[in-house]
Amino acid sequence: MELLISLAALLGTLTVGAMSPGPSFVLVARTAIASSRAHGLAAAAGMGLGGLLFSVLVLLGFHALLASVPWLYLVLKVVGGAYLFYLGICIWRGAKQPLAMAEASQPMPSKLGRSFLVALGAQLSNPKTAVFYGSIFAALLPQNLPVAVAVTLPALVFIIETAWYAVVALALSSESSRAAYLRAKVVVDRVAGGVLGLLGLKLIASGSATA
Repeated sequence: MELLISLAALLGTLTVGAMSPGPSFVLVARTAIASSRAHGLAAAAGMGLGGLLFSVLVLLGFHALLASVPWLYLVLKVVGGAYLFYLGICIWRGAKQPLAMAEASQPMPSKLGRSFLVALGAQLSNPKTAVFYGSIFAALLPQNLPVAVAVTLPALVFIIETAWYAVVALALSSESSRAAYLRAKVVVDRVAGGVLGLLGLKLIASGSATA
């Protein structure tokens, strides 16, 4: 019973964490609006896989490694910040480019794969996520975690992350959302690119300041 309560508290906290605004939300939202519902869902799956990988790493002791090797955490923050900054620059520079809307009947596996990989990279670029998972797991899970729970937990993290960002993608991929985006594409892209770029710079600055 105590384990079930701990798991419920853990999953609730992870859900709230997934729903908090950040670079992941910005990226999925823009992908869904600018491309298509399928692209947004592909990005949501990328976010979910990133959460799954982080949870596996934390269960394997990655959080303890970051705590015991401070310079590794700083390096990851700088590298992750640079990746977010790069994404922000790409979106900013493409703000004035016309958007070619693909027909829904035309499958685009390579581009869908790119949306998935870009989202996965954005999720994995923030080492603070690993620290968040590590802190929550350490605070809410028992020390002697049953093997069945340890195996199931990453899958639950994947479901939570993917489900939330799928909701975001579905909500923002409607025709009305896309029409509004096309009318204000330059402003929306500049804001999205600026937010990602600033978040990247913040990561780099925080890593450099504590080096």
